[in-house]
Amino acid sequence: MLALSDIHESPIQTIRHPVLEKHALTLHVKRDDLLHPVIQGNKWRKLKYNLQHLQQSGLKELVTFGGAFSNHLYATSMACKIFAIKGHLIVRGPELDPHNPTLKMASACGLTLHPVSRLEYKKRHQADYLQALQTRFKHAFIIPEGGTNILALKGVEELASTLPASDYVMTAVGSGGTLAGLVAGTPEHTQVLGIAVLKGAQYLEQEVGNLLPDNTTKPWQILHNFHHGGYAKTTPELLSFCTQMKKRYALPLEPVYTGKLFFAIFALAEQGYFENGSVITAIHTGGLQGLDGLRYMQKNIA
Repeated sequence: MLALSDIHESPIQTIRHPVLEKHALTLHVKRDDLLHPVIQGNKWRKLKYNLQHLQQSGLKELVTFGGAFSNHLYATSMACKIFAIKGHLIVRGPELDPHNPTLKMASACGLTLHPVSRLEYKKRHQADYLQALQTRFKHAFIIPEGGTNILALKGVEELASTLPASDYVMTAVGSGGTLAGLVAGTPEHTQVLGIAVLKGAQYLEQEVGNLLPDNTTKPWQILHNFHHGGYAKTTPELLSFCTQMKKRYALPLEPVYTGKLFFAIFALAEQGYFENGSVITAIHTGGLQGLDGLRYMQKNIA
């Protein structure tokens, strides 16, 4: 059986492009999409110490939450299979589509799906609801939606410690957990920039702030103008950009998270946002299974 330590550190790729060279910028990419074929990116970083805690506590089950196309549910499903953990997924429903690629993966890995109404799903952060789940699943460890908790931040801080010296570290932002972990783990002089993938997500500043110590003085910021219409929304320009990055640099991107991150980096470079000579490290947070979900949704819409 695979051990937690068997998933080794990911490589660094350096991108060379005329836009970057124009401003003497160095762009490194932390290829966390290469950590594992399925359990990859920030989902593995967040899961690692949660799974370690589960194993050290002598537990054999976990419960977690997500939408039908969730990267977190996808990665968690494979983790449960290879680490011999019984998994329960609370899925935002109320109906489950048996042909959904993410849910098919979860079922194939042997996890139990528990569809709930959207009204019930809204209770996923409430103490009384979580206590009721703990009573129902007595021997399970409950992991929050997206995997973000103190143990998850430990995993992202570990990622931060592997990065080259940088003026900027950049990541896509969905819930804020990865950004918070990077802020906690990077040196004082490094500016951490998040690219929000949701429209109207100014609340994320508060979410990230809540995950950081009150005395944090490290520089960080979330940019909100690269969402391309909102979560899982795309534009022709974004899709074309993702295609070109794969062709030219063998860098696969999906348009929900990583595509928006790298699109923003090149747009900001063109605008002269970064000081000339800066070193930028971008985190490839994985999530490439999202391409299957987008294709599936587009097929059904068509």
